[in-house]
Amino acid sequence: MTPTLAAHKPSAASAAAWTPKGKLELVCPAGTPAAMRAAIEAGADSVYCGFADDTNARNFPGLNFSPAEMAEGIAYAHKRGVKVLIAVNTFPRAGEPAAWHRAIDTIAQCGGDAAIVADIGLLDYASEKHPNLRLHLSVQAAAANPEAIGFYIERFGVKRVVLPRVLTVSEIATLNKEIACETEVFVFGGLCVMAEGRCSLSSYVTGCSPNMNGVCSPPSHVAYSQENGNFVSRLGEFMINTVPGGQPMPYPTLCKGRFTANGETSHIFEDPASLDASLLIPPLAEAGVTALKIEGRQRSRSYTDAVVRALRGALDQHARGLPINARALMALSEGATTTRGAYQKTWR
Repeated sequence: MTPTLAAHKPSAASAAAWTPKGKLELVCPAGTPAAMRAAIEAGADSVYCGFADDTNARNFPGLNFSPAEMAEGIAYAHKRGVKVLIAVNTFPRAGEPAAWHRAIDTIAQCGGDAAIVADIGLLDYASEKHPNLRLHLSVQAAAANPEAIGFYIERFGVKRVVLPRVLTVSEIATLNKEIACETEVFVFGGLCVMAEGRCSLSSYVTGCSPNMNGVCSPPSHVAYSQENGNFVSRLGEFMINTVPGGQPMPYPTLCKGRFTANGETSHIFEDPASLDASLLIPPLAEAGVTALKIEGRQRSRSYTDAVVRALRGALDQHARGLPINARALMALSEGATTTRGAYQKTWR
């Protein structure tokens, strides 16, 4: 028999104001304790991070936090007025929810400001066991319409939804008029062409799922070699790219590889470019967005420092009514090229 999910009743604490009205919150990546400190010192309003296990979608070697490190990081952030959002955004394996439940319990015990969750069963567990824990709906849930978002709000008391990168600015504005929670959108970083990590390409090639194991194109399956004077990258048994010797080789993310079809070789799935919506900050603010998110928990501390400072500067320029520097982030972009992604769908 399937249990009926009860509607969530938010506590007074969870209903309190989160971000001052009219201010855009800058949500920054923190893949390691060092990157967390760098993001905070560079001007983050909030940082997001995860535990060093399968419960978060950036489960790479050398990244993430132990429970002790998380507690220390939260204390460091709170002392400086910065919030910590903790991603438990993969989907529990059938019959094995213990690690995911433990992650939610630890967030509550450590004083995390919010849990970023995708799985409906885990949202139910969190709202029932920890009713005062603020819940944000992960982009991995791919909720992009008023009905879906309204369900999460009513059933689990979700306070914010991270919108998938498939909506135009005008669609976001329309959506914000019809929902009763905050919205968070990506402003800079990697751009996934799949339905927010629900990618069968990486699973097919490596056996590792972005949504179940938290890894896409994992380093354990990457190999480089020199062949006939060219530098070649492979993921599993598949060649992803080949470049002349001496030229930079991008990381072999499967969807950004070069493939030959109909006699032509090109980036069939996705060009190696970064999302840069910094110039869209004014219209995103007008659309009712609460928070702007930087992708990149797998990046270095120096990258984190640089990109957070650049976006902090852009937000400050916007707040003062000044024009935003269009080239501030170019040097940090993949392949030194950028896109505004779906925010401006010229093909529609």
